[in-house]
Amino acid sequence: MRHAPRVTRKAVLFLAVLTTAAVWSRPVIAQPAQPRETPASPEQQAQDVQQLKVKLQQLEQMMDEVKGKLNELEGQPASNLASEGGPSNSLVSAVTSLDANPTAHSYGAAAGTPPLGKQADQKKSGSESTMDIYGFVMTDSGYNFGTIDPNWYDVVRPTKLPAFANEFGPNGQTFFGVRQTRFGVKTSTPTSLGDLKTWFEFELFGTGVDAGQTTFRLRQAWGEMGHFGAGQTWSPFMDIGVFPNSIEYWGPNGMVFFRNIQVRWTPIKTDRNIFMIAAERPGASADQGTYSGRIELSNITPQFILPDLSMQGHFDRKWGYIQVASLFRRIAWVDNNANPNLNFSGSAFGWGINTSSNLKFGENTTAKLSLVYGHGIQNYMNDAPIDIGVQNNFSNPVSPVKGVPLPILGAVAFVDHTWNPKFTSTIGGSMVNIWNSDAESASDYHQGYYALTNLLYYPIKNVMAGGEFQFGRRVNFRNGYNYNDFRVQFSFKYNYGKTFAF
Repeated sequence: MRHAPRVTRKAVLFLAVLTTAAVWSRPVIAQPAQPRETPASPEQQAQDVQQLKVKLQQLEQMMDEVKGKLNELEGQPASNLASEGGPSNSLVSAVTSLDANPTAHSYGAAAGTPPLGKQADQKKSGSESTMDIYGFVMTDSGYNFGTIDPNWYDVVRPTKLPAFANEFGPNGQTFFGVRQTRFGVKTSTPTSLGDLKTWFEFELFGTGVDAGQTTFRLRQAWGEMGHFGAGQTWSPFMDIGVFPNSIEYWGPNGMVFFRNIQVRWTPIKTDRNIFMIAAERPGASADQGTYSGRIELSNITPQFILPDLSMQGHFDRKWGYIQVASLFRRIAWVDNNANPNLNFSGSAFGWGINTSSNLKFGENTTAKLSLVYGHGIQNYMNDAPIDIGVQNNFSNPVSPVKGVPLPILGAVAFVDHTWNPKFTSTIGGSMVNIWNSDAESASDYHQGYYALTNLLYYPIKNVMAGGEFQFGRRVNFRNGYNYNDFRVQFSFKYNYGKTFAF
């Protein structure tokens, strides 16, 4: 037994159009031909226009009633709709082609986003959600004239350069990789409370326990609606706009660079000004320095009872922008072997101020600058080792050593320049300086320097090929050892992307 076809939204709209056409055409067909009359007076024309407006309002009211009936039908189970019968397949095809043209109430890229107060009407009037699929395939190759930790063979990280002679073997190493390859999906869905936006993105650059591997690494897992958002994305304490147009993956060591899990509120969000505040997942690292391996310090664990608090103010102007961000955090540690004679438990207050800017010098040149200073904020930095260092405290017999937040200064200065539509270049450098505590090891990291320059070629749309010269330098705390690394890198990048509306 054949079931009656299901009533579709387009079929009902098509029937409404046919009904309306019949209503409008009936008086015209019923009237006999009339002889040509003299032109109507202005008063008569105004009256005719008013009558047409009344008829148009009646027609719009009729369409609203049809849409209301349609919403009722769509709210019923599919089985009920099928039992009521429906249009034939040929009618459905006709409606499909008829509905291909956007309605006057549709909101798309050309029309822009409607005001927040109209979001509910927007959704009812047929606006579409969008999904962007994007990413790139990237191949890196090059030659390292020096040496580095093998797990970081394809990047420039001063903290991973040798802390003593021959730590990572002889100089000279060729490298290849596709670890920068990336895939991402962004969606936007209109709702009565504002656009619901999501962002999911990953790459193949292994870190942590996967350091040195080509493997999945989550970058973004973020959702926001209106002024609120939650998930993993850039910390408000950082400024991704400072990152230069380079092909080296890790980037300037002196910039704040941290994707963190957070809950964020953005009370001010306009084309020119942004202010946001976030509660972020806490975390920190520590080093026992010259006391490393002591049994008295063998059972100390971190404790984070409060989230990190970050804030950002961003101000866009014609000449570029300026951004000021701050970070406040509590770091604590507990001595699980504490007794009346020895107790190494403690806590520290970490804080930082990060100022950054993009300055436009004409249409083709942009300076990217940042300066950050703070205490115990190292894990928010792009390349810095430990937040808490060990300091002698011999005046206290119960706690002869204690943990202290290490002061840090980071700076970035790069210039991006576009020579013409097919060639760009970048030149600049970055540095980090840490004020080490007195009980740290002599070979601990003290200063790092980073610099590069490149020439990138864009032969056709979505394709890039280029070469880059890179430099990294490590300076130890107080044993006089330092190491310079020089590298060349060549990369090929192929972008892709597609937007879907549904």
